[in-house]
This record gives sequence, C-alpha cells and structure tokens, in this order.
Amino acid sequence: MSEINPETELGNRIMKDTPGDLVSAINQLRRDRNAIVLAHYYQEPEIQDIADFIGDSLELSRKAASTDADVIVFCGVHFMAETAKILSPDKIVLLPDSDAGCSLADDCPADEFEAFKAKHPEHYVVSYINCTAAVKAQSDLICTSSNAVDLVNQLPSDQPILFAPDQNLGRWVQRQSGRELTLWQGRCIVHETFSEEALLKLKLQHPDGEVIAHPECMENLLDIADFIGSTSKLLAHAQSSSANTFIVLTEPGILHQMQKMVPNKTFLDVPGLDGCSCNTCPYMRMNNLEKLWQCLETLEPKIEMDEDLRIRALAPIERMLEMSK
Repeated sequence: MSEINPETELGNRIMKDTPGDLVSAINQLRRDRNAIVLAHYYQEPEIQDIADFIGDSLELSRKAASTDADVIVFCGVHFMAETAKILSPDKIVLLPDSDAGCSLADDCPADEFEAFKAKHPEHYVVSYINCTAAVKAQSDLICTSSNAVDLVNQLPSDQPILFAPDQNLGRWVQRQSGRELTLWQGRCIVHETFSEEALLKLKLQHPDGEVIAHPECMENLLDIADFIGSTSKLLAHAQSSSANTFIVLTEPGILHQMQKMVPNKTFLDVPGLDGCSCNTCPYMRMNNLEKLWQCLETLEPKIEMDEDLRIRALAPIERMLEMSK
C-alpha cells in the first residue's frame, strides 16, 4: 500500500491530524459533503469495502453522474477521475492521490498522438477509455474493453480504423472482429508483465482450473486463456462458471470482489516475469484510507478541466453510449 511520507510538511500535518477511526471519519465527511466514493476493482480491499460503488471506470462515472451527490471521490487513477469530470461538470471530482497516473495513458501523449493521427487522415479514430481527456478529444469514438469489438463491428467495413492506445487490446479486437486496425503502440505495465512460464505451472498444478484473462494481456497469454473479458465480465464469469478454481490474468485487486461474491471458489493470481506474485498496479495502490479522508477534508486534489476540452472529450463518449444501446 502507498503510505503518506511523514517527512514532508503535508505528510506531517496529515499524520498529526488523521483521526484514529478513519472509516467513521470518512463516513461522517461523506455525509457532510454529500459525497460518494467510487472504487475501481483494482483498488486496495479496504478502499473497495468503504466505497458506495465498485466497478469499471466508465460504469462508475455513469453511476456518479446519475446521483444527486455534490462531490465525487474517484479511487482509481487520473484518467478515470477525468472521465467522471467529463460526465459530471457541475460536481466536484476528487482523486485521493494526484500522482495516481496510468502507464497506458502516459504511453499516449496528446501531442504525439496528434502527429500520428495526421499521418492517417482517412482513419476513424477509436480510443480505449484508458486515455487522457486530451486524447479523447481527438477521437471519433471511445470504447471499453467490454464493448470494443461490438463497436468496431458497427463501423463500415471499408472504413480504415486507427485504434489507441493499447496495442494488445487492439490486436484482440482485430482477431475478434476480423478488421485490420492501425495500432498505437501503447501498453499496460501490469498486463504486459505476466509470466507465461508461471501461468503454465499453475495450469499443471490446477488442471481443472479455468484461465480467465483481460484482453489487455499479451497475445501469447490470451491464446492460453479459457475466457477473455473486461473486469466486469471476468467477475460475472467467475460467478456463473461451473469451475471451482480460476487462474486470473488481470490486476489482482479484483480477486477481493471475486472471493466475496463466490467464497466457495479458489482464485489464483499469476506472478510477473520476475517471478514475484505481486503483479499489482503501482498507481492504483497509491490511494489509501488516509488520503481518502484527507481529500474529503480539504476537497483537494480536485480535477479541473477546460470547458472546451471537456465538450470535445464528451462527444466520442456520447457516441459510444448511443452505439451501445
């Protein structure tokens, strides 16, 4: 878990003022601020357990937009809080740790993406939601890992498509749709570092276990998987499948919800290439209860966004929602 550094001035103040019962203090502030707490599946269990809503990034942002809350605390990473602000411009949107970025979003700087787009002017731009607002604003359509294949299949067959930023998700969409995509070469540091050797060993040890994988994983791992889907689809499959053991190829934070929903089943995470069974997202784990309490106390760090950028980023999200009906 990411800890507050007591050697900084802010750290000293937080450590001094932090209440003994953080959960009670957070709940009181949540009531006082008319706030809701959103937690992505990859957050620490203690964050998930205190959240009003748990889910995928877009699902959470849409839920938040539909509530009468004045304040949204998004326990996730920066692009997720941005998406919440895009959909809820009149609400205060907080991110407990402003340094909680995303390797995939960082892999696609807006200026470099603009230059890449300029080389493919005839292409329709489909961007995975795991990107910055500045990249969303340059896109024709936003997708999620859950709906990417369906959305691509709806586009005219003769329409060239540029897909960004995740190359592994893009390759999977190509295989599922049969469409040729021009791929931006981005990747997620978590889903790119699972060990195939460790996976095969787990399969030998648990021959009746199902391998379930997120489509951001490398192609060689997806070839081994019995089921591929978004975090929500992986969770639903774990509940509906007759299998009792699952080898899970995604960030291990989701195992907390899997174990809560089907406690009689076994869920195994896969070690990374270094052999360490700690393939967690370092950015997701930067949020903790202390920072959650502090942001509700101070209403900082706050997501601010230029209105013109927000409107341009909103358009491809709304197009996705319309096409997903």
